[in-house]
Amino acid sequence: MSSSTQSLAVQDTPNLAMRLRELTCGYWISQCIAAAARLGIADLLQSGSKSVAELATLTGTQARPLYRLLRALASFGIFAEVREGHFSLTPMAALLASSPQSLRGWAILTGQEDWHRAWDALLDSLRTGEPAFKHVFGTSYWDYLSGNPAAAAIFNDGLTAYTAQVGEAVVGAYNFAPFRKLVDVGAGHGTLMSAILTATPHLDGIVFDLSHAAEGARRTLEAAGLTARCQVMTGDFFDAVPEGGDAYLLSHVIHDWSDERALAILRNCHRVMRPQSRLLLVEAVIPPGNEPFFGKLLDVHMLVVTDQGTDRTEAEYRSLLDAAGFEVLRVIPTASDVSIMESAPV
Repeated sequence: MSSSTQSLAVQDTPNLAMRLRELTCGYWISQCIAAAARLGIADLLQSGSKSVAELATLTGTQARPLYRLLRALASFGIFAEVREGHFSLTPMAALLASSPQSLRGWAILTGQEDWHRAWDALLDSLRTGEPAFKHVFGTSYWDYLSGNPAAAAIFNDGLTAYTAQVGEAVVGAYNFAPFRKLVDVGAGHGTLMSAILTATPHLDGIVFDLSHAAEGARRTLEAAGLTARCQVMTGDFFDAVPEGGDAYLLSHVIHDWSDERALAILRNCHRVMRPQSRLLLVEAVIPPGNEPFFGKLLDVHMLVVTDQGTDRTEAEYRSLLDAAGFEVLRVIPTASDVSIMESAPV
């Protein structure tokens, strides 16, 4: 290392230390965001700025602690103190308000105690390769949700919020016009299907998931005026998936599972597809290199929470699809952090 490089490194050390210190406190930030989301602060500010005293009265909190929370969030561009003790929305804070594009449900989900307790046991996952969630709670995450309706509702609301963001990007990147019937396997509350059907008026659909997601899917489709064009079907994609689709969509499904379990899902899709049918995987495909990418953090979350779930590189997805009997036709980037992998059965 040259003397000039050494000098630069020394000069940068305080900045690097401050950045690292901020990163180590990332969960403080997520908890602050979750608290504001639970209190509905963004909804209360949609009509204009309000004083902390008024917000505290409306949310059943104390003014001084609430001020400290909002001041901290404002330092990250979430809310803004427009004059002393008065806060307003910012573009980022507006995403926490109730709307079709809201991330409020996602913010609440990421602040949940069950996720945080599992992440506290990350070292167990690193040492054993097993999900920390199971180590902490004594059961798989999916079984935990099945036995805990309140947690399942928060999970589904969070995934619905995340999928609303993804849906806009998917619709903008892919042409669904050649299809007549789309089957969304593991559809959750049907948010992505709703976006696709709204943008493609001649298309019909089937949303398919476990029974706990069905009522939410019906509400989503009804709100969008799509009940006449889309069936809600329940079942287990490890057993079978509905027949009759021109295209089969799996959004953030395959990353939840090990290669073995993912292959079972993909082969069930392959079994009911015609030669001209298409399989569409929507996933955060991990790119090479050291650049920040949300999928890299999501992959560690899969390690912590799921049983061998993992976010994969393009090469890993191609290998998986090949083993299931599919040929990858193209990988389509979107404006979000997901890509669409379009495949055909062979």
